[in-house]
Amino acid sequence: MHIHILGICGTFMGGIAALAKALGHRVTGSDSNVYPPMSTQLEALGIALTSGFEPAQLDPAPDLVIIGNALSRGNPCVEAVLDRQLPYTSGAQWLSEQVLQQRWVLAVAGTHGKTTGSSMLAWILEQAGLKPGFLIGGVPPQFEVSARLGESPFFVIEADEYDTAFFDKRSKFVHYRPRTLVINNLEYDHADIFPDLAAIQRQFHHLIRTVPASGLILTPAQQPAIEQMLAEGYWSKRHSYAAQASAGSATEAQWQSRLLKADGSAFSVWLQGELQGEVHWDLLGQHNVDNAMMAIAAARHVGVPVSVAIEALCIFQAPKRRLELLTEACGVRLYDDFAHHPTAIQTTLQALRAKVGQNRILAVLEARSNTMKRGVHQQALPTALAAADQVFIFQAKGAADGMQQVAAVLGEKARLFDELGLLEQAVLAELSSGDQLLIMSNGGFGGLHQRLRKAIELREAEHVG
Repeated sequence: MHIHILGICGTFMGGIAALAKALGHRVTGSDSNVYPPMSTQLEALGIALTSGFEPAQLDPAPDLVIIGNALSRGNPCVEAVLDRQLPYTSGAQWLSEQVLQQRWVLAVAGTHGKTTGSSMLAWILEQAGLKPGFLIGGVPPQFEVSARLGESPFFVIEADEYDTAFFDKRSKFVHYRPRTLVINNLEYDHADIFPDLAAIQRQFHHLIRTVPASGLILTPAQQPAIEQMLAEGYWSKRHSYAAQASAGSATEAQWQSRLLKADGSAFSVWLQGELQGEVHWDLLGQHNVDNAMMAIAAARHVGVPVSVAIEALCIFQAPKRRLELLTEACGVRLYDDFAHHPTAIQTTLQALRAKVGQNRILAVLEARSNTMKRGVHQQALPTALAAADQVFIFQAKGAADGMQQVAAVLGEKARLFDELGLLEQAVLAELSSGDQLLIMSNGGFGGLHQRLRKAIELREAEHVG
């Protein structure tokens, strides 16, 4: 078939394109912004890309159009597809029908940790010799691709609760039909499509309804939003996980972890009160320990011994933009992190604080997500940012005034900007040797990462010179 993909440069849709190509289809696609790294990956696969959405790209008519969830009515290509009555579907539905049928699907869902958790799980299965297929919303360094068909019945999928397409407002994960389901956590997010937490819980319960009785649901223990959702009913085996359990402590959770180092770089793994081993790795933070424990438990469900999973995690590398060290120059360490929700911001900062001790942390936050722009998180953000010594917040002009209230609560240690150039100047003026500079955004942040990196490295070169 000739498959044309609208919105191809997103990580999910780019993964769909790679899988379709691997199945032998001729794949083309378009997006509003065709740029690396996804454009480079797709072109290397022989996938022709078009910039923009002019209807001429649909001539001659493809056999099938896959439409990404970023496109809506009014888009010229969407209107042309409907007017010409071309066959069309969503990425999630195509994946379900063409790839996931007859597979053992391992889905990693939750408000946070999906990309990292699914990367861990795919890596564990790979190290166990299972050669899984996967589609992940990032590029795990171990694989260097975001999606592949694999060579076994097992398929790991990052299970996103965002809506499927303009014509299908169910969450994408409802299409995946997992046999092994991880729910890392459940909080309010995506204010542009969900009016409240209950609406998100409803979508998660739709997902729960698709897990077979022979399947397994893995959740944290005693998380109210998850417990409320499960109270609506579940028909599969469920195992739970509790963090920070001490040896021999009483808990109903089957899985337990105990930190061996405060920054999360070492922890022990417990199952049914029995020590299984220790993980020593380069990742930081309790949130990554939690992700790892879920991945170990999910892998065990498909027959991977816990000892094998532990060995795999000891050499695991985090996906890009997960507390990624970009450079160390002039005594300054510059980190990049994808955090954009108060809980993720808080856990990232706490992990870095545990690692660097009393060194100053300068946090630079872009209020970019739809939820953040609407001011939904303004009450939680001051607490989330508490571990930082200085906070620089960027919010584009014309957005809600929620960030002004956040800056006011944080007081003297916070500064608010609506011009990137002024933000960059202020950060560089504040930096001194020993500082930890953490940039948090779920977007490109106008190239700020690269500009700050160049400026810091130039300072060192001038100093050495």
